[in-house]
Amino acid sequence: MKILLYEWCCSGGLAGGEASLEWAAIIAEGRAMLEALAADASRGAGLEVTVLIDAAQKLTLPAASQVRPVPAGDDIAPLVAAAREADWTVIVAPETDGILFDRVAAVRVAGARVLAASAAFIAIAADKQATVNALAAAGVPVPAGRALAAGEPVPLDFHMPAVRKLRDGVGGEGFGVLGSAHDARPAPRPTRLEAFAAGTPIGVACLCGGGKIDVLPPLVQRFTAAASPRYLGGEPLSAGPQADRATALAMRAVQAVARAGGGDAPLGWVGIDMILGSRDDGRADRVLEVNPRLTTSFGQHATAAPQSLVRTLIGMATGSEMRDGAT
Repeated sequence: MKILLYEWCCSGGLAGGEASLEWAAIIAEGRAMLEALAADASRGAGLEVTVLIDAAQKLTLPAASQVRPVPAGDDIAPLVAAAREADWTVIVAPETDGILFDRVAAVRVAGARVLAASAAFIAIAADKQATVNALAAAGVPVPAGRALAAGEPVPLDFHMPAVRKLRDGVGGEGFGVLGSAHDARPAPRPTRLEAFAAGTPIGVACLCGGGKIDVLPPLVQRFTAAASPRYLGGEPLSAGPQADRATALAMRAVQAVARAGGGDAPLGWVGIDMILGSRDDGRADRVLEVNPRLTTSFGQHATAAPQSLVRTLIGMATGSEMRDGAT
C-alpha cells in the first residue's frame, strides 16, 4: 500500500519570504511531525512511504522512505500529482488562510484519498469562533467570549483576565493573555476574545474512521511561562476521574463539530485542547479548540503505540484491521 506524506512547511509550502522568524516555531513543529509520521508509517512491512520534501529542508527520515523533491512555494501541483499515485495521503498543514482546507480539497478533487475530515468539519474547526458556536450548540462547555473583527478594540467592559487568539491561528500564533483592555492593541486580523479558564491544560488526540472515534490517553500540556506561551510537550494524565472526564469531553467535542458540519463521520486525526477545572463534577471544564489535523502530540503517541498509528487510521478508514505485515 502506497502512502504519501505531506507537511506544509517542509513539503514546498513555504516560499522564501514566508520562512521568517514568526514562522520559526511552526516550522520546527512541522519538521518534527513529518519526521515522526515517516518513522511511524515505516514501521514494519506493508506500507511504501513517499515523503514530499522541499530541497532546502534537512530532515531525518527512515532509510526505507522514498523522497520526492518539490519546489519551494509551489506545493499544490506536486502534492496532487503524487497523491494520484498513492493509495492514501496524509496532509499536515496549518488552518491559517485556508492552507489545510485548500490542499485537502485539491487532493480530493483529483480523485485521491486523504486521511482527513470532511470539508465542512475542517472549515468549522479551522475557525475558533465557529468551533465554539458548534460546541456550545451541542451543550459542550466552552469559555464565554466573542469574536472581534480585524482592528476592533477589546471592549473595556470585558471581564479580565481574558485570552485573545487569532480565529484561524495555529501553534499559539496571535495568542495572548490580557490583564487589561487598556493594554491590548487592536489585532490586524480577526480574533476571538474569551474568558480565561483556570485549571489544567489538557490535549486529547482522537483517531477517527469507519464511524468510530478512538480516544488516545490524555496528555497534560506544558507551556512556557509568558503572556504568549509556547508549547513544550505533554505528560500522560494519570488514569482516574480526570482522565475519564477528558476522554468523554473530547468525544463529545468531535461529535459536535461533525454534527454541525452535516453529520459526516470524522476521518483521520483530530486533536482537542481543553481545560480541566478544579471541580470534581466537571462543571469548570472547558473545551478550547478542535484541531482537524495531526497535532504535535503525534510523535509521543506513536512512540507509545504497539503498532503504526498510520496503519491504524487506514484500517479504521477502510473498515479493516491492518496489522504489521498486512497489505
